[in-house]
Amino acid sequence: MEFEGKSIIVTGGSLGMGRACAERFAKAGAQVLIVSNDRQSVDKTVGEAGGKTSGFVGDVRKAADMQAAVEQAVAEFGGVDILVCSAGIQRYGTVVDTSEDVWDDVLDVNLKGIYLASKFAIPEMRKRGGGAIVAISSIQSYASQANVAAYTASKGAINALVRAMALDHAADNITVNAVCPASIDTPMLRWAADLFKGDMTQDEMVAQWGKGHPVGRVGKQEEVADLVAFLASDKARFITGADIKIDGGTMAKLGIVLPE
Repeated sequence: MEFEGKSIIVTGGSLGMGRACAERFAKAGAQVLIVSNDRQSVDKTVGEAGGKTSGFVGDVRKAADMQAAVEQAVAEFGGVDILVCSAGIQRYGTVVDTSEDVWDDVLDVNLKGIYLASKFAIPEMRKRGGGAIVAISSIQSYASQANVAAYTASKGAINALVRAMALDHAADNITVNAVCPASIDTPMLRWAADLFKGDMTQDEMVAQWGKGHPVGRVGKQEEVADLVAFLASDKARFITGADIKIDGGTMAKLGIVLPE
């Protein structure tokens, strides 16, 4: 029960990696506020996660909603100790064929959502004597696939924002770090698999993507949640401003292959 008595907010906490994080913290004794814009998935996750979980239905792009989410955590749990920013969307396109609305939507959810949640959570962390913020980024903050201009831009910006916040709030005893996964088996990955599978099944498409990772598979949500939990724990108090890859060796591999 390493997080016994801790108050934790997880944005995007009702699906995918966010849900895995919320469940990981709940099982470790934390009080967890699950934030998402989808009431059905929030209610389902709160009902299934166990522990001391609660839900908030709101939009990470809206300041009033993020302020209200933090206020709910304070009212129900007494404060805020940890913020996990996992809300994110993926859209495909170059800068030429990405509409302005899609560009704004991706940057607003993936980047602005972290800014707004942190803006209201940090003052509450100060009152508790410190805290931890962990943002879900991507290995596409380092290197990009083709046709994902808005998504890659948002993930690179997350890493830069994490560094800035880590410096700004080190004196507040608040650590700020980014987790950068490769392909993780989430509803978002399955959605993408449906887009590109062609004649393959969804599972076959996911397995095909897994072969692109040196370990031979895509990652698991629970593996990401374990890393997030470590960075949010007291064991990681000397780690801040870091962006940590969890990618099955993907970024260690060059595309150039020596001849046999």
